Amino acid sequence: MLYTFNDFHFESEMLVLSRGGEDLKIRHNEARLLRLFLENKDKVLSKEEILESLWKEKVVTDQAVFQNISHLRTLFGNDAIKTFSKRGYQWQIPFQLLANENKLANDDLVPPHKSIQSAQTKKLRSGYFAWLAPVLFGVTLLLAWVATQDKGTSVQEIGYLPFTSSSEIGSIALKNNTVLDFVNIDSLSAKTFITSHQLEYQKLSQTHSYILTGEVRRYNDLLHLNFLLKGPYADWTGQISATTKDGLVERLKTHLEQPLVFDYISRLQSPEIRQASLSIAHENNPNDLVVLEALVKSYYETFELDKAMVMSEKLIELAKLQENVQYIGNAQLNQSAILTRKELFKLSGEKLSLAKAQFEKINDLQRLADTMEKQSWLDHQAGDYEAIKASLLKSAEYALAAEDIPRELHALTYLSVMAKKYREDHDKYFYLQQAEKKMNEYQLPIYHYAKIPFHYAIFTKEASAKEPHWKRVLEYTQLNPDYWVAQSTRKQLLEFYISQNRIQEAEELVGSVKSENAPNEFLKVLLAKARKDKRKFLKHAQKTFELAQLAGFRELSLDVALMLCEEPDSAVNFDFYSQYIKENSTKYWRIDNQKKLLALNL
Repeated sequence: MLYTFNDFHFESEMLVLSRGGEDLKIRHNEARLLRLFLENKDKVLSKEEILESLWKEKVVTDQAVFQNISHLRTLFGNDAIKTFSKRGYQWQIPFQLLANENKLANDDLVPPHKSIQSAQTKKLRSGYFAWLAPVLFGVTLLLAWVATQDKGTSVQEIGYLPFTSSSEIGSIALKNNTVLDFVNIDSLSAKTFITSHQLEYQKLSQTHSYILTGEVRRYNDLLHLNFLLKGPYADWTGQISATTKDGLVERLKTHLEQPLVFDYISRLQSPEIRQASLSIAHENNPNDLVVLEALVKSYYETFELDKAMVMSEKLIELAKLQENVQYIGNAQLNQSAILTRKELFKLSGEKLSLAKAQFEKINDLQRLADTMEKQSWLDHQAGDYEAIKASLLKSAEYALAAEDIPRELHALTYLSVMAKKYREDHDKYFYLQQAEKKMNEYQLPIYHYAKIPFHYAIFTKEASAKEPHWKRVLEYTQLNPDYWVAQSTRKQLLEFYISQNRIQEAEELVGSVKSENAPNEFLKVLLAKARKDKRKFLKHAQKTFELAQLAGFRELSLDVALMLCEEPDSAVNFDFYSQYIKENSTKYWRIDNQKKLLALNL
């Protein structure tokens, strides 16, 4: 059968999806799931029915359903498949079925999908925030608890790029068990993936949703593993130590078998959901240092600094009991960051010195590079450029010794930015050129080079002179358009086009973005505001606000909330957005938006 909807064609017998005459890439199980939805257009399909239809006797995790539905929504839009709470999923897009007779196969049009986020927001706008907040928090905890429950004997298939290790250590094999199924990938090295995972994951994810890799080193009597598990929506990282390779592998497997890990990287979750899941996982396995550190970072990212400090102290005590120098140092490094955010710079420096001493005990060059990078910020608070320069060059030196390309390049490009702040014109160009030279030496993918014109645009004073640099950034990131450098550049270029009244070019720029995320949706907000299209402005602004909250982009959600407060329209709930600003704004964001806030009496 041939199904047609929007401008897509789907041949259900051969499982071929096309658009505009060109075949599109779609995984086999995704195509089978699409066929199942189309053949059951009037039915809400439960998770169990989907598992039975697609996988039958094969035991897989529930995440297989969530993941395939997520991929279909990416292809056809979030409104394509509607979620019915506790019941299942149903196809929403009207289609035609072309067989012996052409007829409309979907007469009863279903109203567009409305997200849970939108429903919650509407309730908040109605003035029920005072009583709804604790209810939502309770729901958050419940959802997190359900997500972390044992799913039984399900199997997670993981693409495994063999860990980088010295010849002395040798190769490390990961054998399958009842929970984890490792598939070796020989087409790429671990180091290449770690250096360029933003791009390489896009390629490998066509066949493997989860990619595991890392680096193993020996120091004194211990093997130290830095691992990276990358999924569709997040990364999961940590360090594990053991005296033998077998011990290292068993500890890693035990850690990865926790339901939290794959749930964390498989779904787009709000910071609150992630935090609740981490809290429950910590309660279930209180001795897991990786989970506890992730919880510390979660509190830090949501600006709950006192909680972050308390949990980092707990991490230190637990690491001491386990005689784990690595995580004592990690906790002290996190404490330094917390104290810096609190502007307690002297105490932050003391914690940084303690962390550095721990990392020196185990010769952790990567974490030593991190301590020097954070030291440069403390040097900046003291207004000492020479100290900043020394700290960042030392960070680059540690990274080079560890063969950690991303950390080395970050230290050099960050130094060029700091040189600009201190009007050190020679240094700002010299260290940027050094970074470019390193990129050439390492033969990195082209998107890495986007940082070079990105920084040249920062250095250039006139907006018109920045334009060619911005365009070069977008040229370099064509294969990786959601790289943060590209997202920042598109926003700046759009604002420039709008300021020059070059609306057609602004429309083309916004039209060029494909993926649905908060930064891309914000471009539509800016364009609608420039065109004075109030309806589209409100629509895109509210959607951006919800996406930014879900993704944890606090400053972007604050920016949009402020724009909505500035809009004199009865459709905007000023009380809701102003209250959000009061409860969530940071000191530096308020300084940047001081005039607007004063004008609104916020």
